[in-house]
Amino acid sequence: MPSLPKTLTAAMADTVEQVETAIDILLPRSSMAEAKLYEAMRYGCLGGGKRLRPFLVMESARLFGVSPACALRVAAAVEFVHCYSLIHDDLPAMDDASLRRGRPTVHRQFDEATAILAGDALLTAAFEVMTDPETHEDPRVRCALVSALAKASGPRGMVGGQMLDLIAETQPLDIGAITRLQRMKTGELIAFAATAGAILGRASPPQFHALQAYAHDLGLAFQIADDLLDVEGTEAETGKSVGRDKPAGKATFVSILGLERARDQAGRLADQATRHLEIFEGRASMLQAVARFVVDRRS
Repeated sequence: MPSLPKTLTAAMADTVEQVETAIDILLPRSSMAEAKLYEAMRYGCLGGGKRLRPFLVMESARLFGVSPACALRVAAAVEFVHCYSLIHDDLPAMDDASLRRGRPTVHRQFDEATAILAGDALLTAAFEVMTDPETHEDPRVRCALVSALAKASGPRGMVGGQMLDLIAETQPLDIGAITRLQRMKTGELIAFAATAGAILGRASPPQFHALQAYAHDLGLAFQIADDLLDVEGTEAETGKSVGRDKPAGKATFVSILGLERARDQAGRLADQATRHLEIFEGRASMLQAVARFVVDRRS
């Protein structure tokens, strides 16, 4: 992968550090009988990762002068939802994966029942964080955040997309259906992360819609890059199992478009995503750099 611009590298590393610290505080260890649950939650959340969604929250919040402390709580909450989805996606009933972020998946490290409960607990903890007055002093803003995250995570968003992903293993899907699947499964949570700062900062409708359009293209570019990595990447690079889509008979952007067309489409989407941010007159340079990062990454 081409080296990241130094400023983006440093900014993403800083977000990783801040989010790790926030998660450590929000998910303390327990000495009670249910301590195993907390350990599984922490294992699933603190095992590394790019923290792309938290980075989008932090950078979108910066555009509107939102308090970093408030933005960080939302960033941690969206990471709780993302990690819950990974824990459940890895389960034997879903992808039956053994490796995630270079370590055994939660159900392999603990057990299947604990993994299910850890995912459930992370999802509900996300909304507990969002509704706390420390996240924002205005209850209307907190309600807007909760509503947006619920829509992005539920049957019209990520969970609905996961259902379509299971259907894709047994039924042929065309490019339109695959695009809708990935918009729901991956794109909606990315869209929430990219617009969360606008909600926190009470942005104008044109600014909100610019971030929403950016996130739409970014999410599709991200997923195409994931499909490419499943074909071209290695476990050492990605930290997870690869080469699983084709044996599963799953339709993907790569299986429909082919490697070169898929790669070209990802690049076009990344370029388009950056153009949506021109409304911010150069203040969204980190978000624009992320669009190129997601298609060039090797993990």
